[in-house]
Amino acid sequence: MRIYGSSGTAPARSPAGARRATGGTFTVGGQEAPRNAAAAGGLRAISTLDALIALQGVDDFKERKKRAVAKGRNALDVLDQLKLGFLDGTVDQSMLARLKVAGEGLTESSGDPGLDAVLGEIDLRVAVELAKAGIN
Repeated sequence: MRIYGSSGTAPARSPAGARRATGGTFTVGGQEAPRNAAAAGGLRAISTLDALIALQGVDDFKERKKRAVAKGRNALDVLDQLKLGFLDGTVDQSMLARLKVAGEGLTESSGDPGLDAVLGEIDLRVAVELAKAGIN
């Protein structure tokens, strides 16, 4: 996920009509906090938050590959359970539902052409088994 647009680091401005005359001010304890320090602290917090949100959108190659391998292994495990279920005669709708869920996301690119080809073949096998069971 990428975030485009303003970075949000512009200081907030109050409307011109909302300012009061400088005739008298109210202070507690005789000390007034400088307004610029609060504005700078707010800017720093906003820019830090923007950086964290932007970093969450960065997708690492190793992480994508690891997720793709895990999805492939999960789909193969469910296909093995389906094969055993056919041999035992214990195939039910919950197993087919698990197969359908395991097949989702297999076509996402992992960045590795060889792994993507294997995942494509697993996805095809899942689709064939679901079609044989009459599930779209």
